Amino acid sequence: MRERTIASHFVRAALRGAERQGLACEAILRQAGIQSAVLIEPRARIAPEQFARLMQLLWEALDDEYLGFGRQPSKRGTFAMMGHAIIHCRSLEKALSRGAMFYGLFPDAPGICLQREGDWARLSVDDSTLWDPDHFLLESLLVIWHRLGSWLIGQRIRLEEATFAYPEPAHAAEYELLFPCNRRFAAGQTSLLFHARYLAMPLLQDERTLKQFLQHSPADLLARPDGGDSLISQIRRLLGRDCRTWPDLEQVAQQLHTSPQTLRRHLREEGTSFQELKDHLRRDLAIYHLGRDELAIQDIAEQLGFSEPSAFHRAFKKWTGLTPGAYRAQEG
Repeated sequence: MRERTIASHFVRAALRGAERQGLACEAILRQAGIQSAVLIEPRARIAPEQFARLMQLLWEALDDEYLGFGRQPSKRGTFAMMGHAIIHCRSLEKALSRGAMFYGLFPDAPGICLQREGDWARLSVDDSTLWDPDHFLLESLLVIWHRLGSWLIGQRIRLEEATFAYPEPAHAAEYELLFPCNRRFAAGQTSLLFHARYLAMPLLQDERTLKQFLQHSPADLLARPDGGDSLISQIRRLLGRDCRTWPDLEQVAQQLHTSPQTLRRHLREEGTSFQELKDHLRRDLAIYHLGRDELAIQDIAEQLGFSEPSAFHRAFKKWTGLTPGAYRAQEG
């Protein structure tokens, strides 16, 4: 769902390379329509389009698709040129291998490797040449390559597992959006595991569709959340966008062909609850509507199922650290 929002952690992490290069980030945040309060407030969140804009602005200002995290910059246009190098490949395996080979031509580039493991394929990224304290570029590369592969074959590549060669971070709950699969931290390598059957699939894209794709990528790939077919995403889809008509837990369980007890247990295992899912969806819908001027704050409160605006104000401040009015002001 495009109303999924992005945690302020990723804004701070994205700026670290630029700050290291001595770039004045306040002006870039302003241009992206992001209030500097977002950097201070750990609970603050932004809309996906704001994040995509921030990425574009950073790439332009630094002329570096590695955002200041590499030993050498990756000049703007490198990703596009890689796209042209792989677009005529016969299969996904050939395209991913050629893309990895393309980046291997650049000194000090993060290493990208595709390997078969029986029925499985593993795409791994080696970040030993990067200065990347928050693993921001490393995780971005995983997301970009997964979504690029899915786009090439015209269907979502279902991930079996994501592994990370570092301990679980404090914001691990956010990873369900980026890597909707089993996640393992403190692993031997940082990689994505998926079924090898995808590798034989033909590319459904061509030069014409690549041109359209490159107008917004890779920023768009990073900003667009991918809940895939995880339980949480299925529930969000069932809830829909009008909070006043939301089904209750029993109705959702029925639609998922399971019992309420089993659904509660599965959500507990994923570290969440039905109530928390509803709160997160309400929060994301609020941010979505506040970013557009179509509805007054009072109307948004009503649509989100709040009996009065003051209850909405309190809830929004609790969710993001900002009032609805302050959040809307940053968009202007």
